[in-house]
Amino acid sequence: MVQFLDIGIRPFSEVLKLQHELHLARIKGDADDTVIFCQHHPVYTIGKRDSSSDWLSDFKTIASDGIEIIKTDRGGRITYHGPGQLVVYFIFDLNKRRIGIKQFVEKVEEACIGALEAFDISACRNKEHPGLWVNGKKIAALGFHVSNGVTMHGIALNVEPDMSHYKHIIPCGIKDKGVTSMKEILAAAPAFAKVTAAVRNQVSKEFCA
Repeated sequence: MVQFLDIGIRPFSEVLKLQHELHLARIKGDADDTVIFCQHHPVYTIGKRDSSSDWLSDFKTIASDGIEIIKTDRGGRITYHGPGQLVVYFIFDLNKRRIGIKQFVEKVEEACIGALEAFDISACRNKEHPGLWVNGKKIAALGFHVSNGVTMHGIALNVEPDMSHYKHIIPCGIKDKGVTSMKEILAAAPAFAKVTAAVRNQVSKEFCA
């Protein structure tokens, strides 16, 4: 069984706290696998890998743009989150599902690929770089943390975020690749609720069938 939570626009730190609470509850067997759908106020999150060379602006300039900076325990480097970006967090017990992290990530990717196909966007994987790509640009970033067999963090899909907020960083440390959004590809962004519904349908297909 999977519990779906759609919590709207929330500060990253608030949702991180919720993830930790659900993660502990899942380890104890007091909660089901949970998927959280949300958006965040503008924030750069830093993963476990060294990201010191990925900043293109100083922290004072970034703060003046109203963007927060938070260190996390997920994999990867710097990622941007903001309004107009669908963030999907997975609190899943891989042991109970009898799958490894690689298979789990592939299923999450497949769910996102399927959701984008519903809007006639063909996304693909890149063997060298995590995430999903359209025309050589990243449309969705992925990053997970696994402890006691239970996952945290997830995927961030660019629907119609403020793309200018990427100017302060080298996203995910990839210097020769850009980022894109559904709005940029389609010329007009689809309704956010429809994108959320499409992702939820595909997640259900991958994990609830």
